[in-house]
Amino acid sequence: MKYYIIAGEASGDLHGSNLMKALYEQDADAEIRFWGGDLMSAVGGELVLHYKERAFMGFYEVLKNLRKILGMISFCKKDIEAFHPDVVVLIDNSGFNLPIAKWAKEKGYRTNYYISPQVWASRSSRVKKIKRDVDMMNVILPFEKAFYAKFNYEVNFVGHPLIDAIADRKLVDEVVFRKEHKLGDKKIIALLPGSRKQEITKMLSVMLSLVDDFNEYQFVIAGAPSQDYSFYKQFINTKNVCFVNNKTYDLLSISFAALVTSGTATLETALFKVPQVVCYKGSNISYQIAKRIITLKFISLVNLIMDKEVVTELIQHDFNANNLRSELKKILDEQHREKLFLEYFELEQILGGKGASENCAKLIYDGIK
Repeated sequence: MKYYIIAGEASGDLHGSNLMKALYEQDADAEIRFWGGDLMSAVGGELVLHYKERAFMGFYEVLKNLRKILGMISFCKKDIEAFHPDVVVLIDNSGFNLPIAKWAKEKGYRTNYYISPQVWASRSSRVKKIKRDVDMMNVILPFEKAFYAKFNYEVNFVGHPLIDAIADRKLVDEVVFRKEHKLGDKKIIALLPGSRKQEITKMLSVMLSLVDDFNEYQFVIAGAPSQDYSFYKQFINTKNVCFVNNKTYDLLSISFAALVTSGTATLETALFKVPQVVCYKGSNISYQIAKRIITLKFISLVNLIMDKEVVTELIQHDFNANNLRSELKKILDEQHREKLFLEYFELEQILGGKGASENCAKLIYDGIK
């Protein structure tokens, strides 16, 4: 069978790579062409365009680059027609993938979606288009199945792929890791400022402003695979800061606490049982637009899944040095940490066990047959 997979961002690349492995196990003759990143490339198939080439964040940034994005969508359609796949598999990345789904369905291609657009967060009217354009929706958050049921759209809950990604990783030797990255022996506070330049620019300086107040800890920046150290270097103007590139899971596995930009990383941090403060700050224009269309009580996946505030969220104007300092002190307190660990264990139970990638691959393959 021929599979055309479209993923964006580092998280899409991760989940896409695990899905590809599972598809090859299901279908020994699979031909895969994809939009993704280094992890997907390492599995096999043929890369069309790296996600780094289309990393735009926020409403304003998307509008500013709209011509480039539309050009990529047009190119993608032509590339799909040339490849003529048995199925088009869309992973998250709704701004790009939903227009492709509409076109692909009209052209008669089978359309599968893995990792639903966050229609439960805003613009739920998009469900009508999803029902029309997507033959099969495979979701990874337990509340999504109930959400779609309200619109008489049956979807498959396959489990969360992060469970697989974390369980299957090679365990890190902490002594070797610390020595290799010159981390010393202090307890580590991990800084996860996001993966896009816009995010890092807004988040990292505020995070680093706390370093001198917590000298007994070692601050370590988790560098995203999409960015080089040269970009991060401009923000580092104090000692007691280390940098680890593209080793976020290894870093989290030995961290004592973390300051995390909202996104998939908040759930990853929770699954590693690391106490965290969730942070987010966008451009004023993007924030004002988002505030008017997003109806959720929370922005972090941890709180959304648990349907209560488990981790503190510092959003936009609340994300400042004073608030961040206060919240960091809280998650360093042993009593607070014990309560948080119990919440994390409950979260993991709700998400279910391993097998999301295999479940999704089987549904896709069986659907084609």
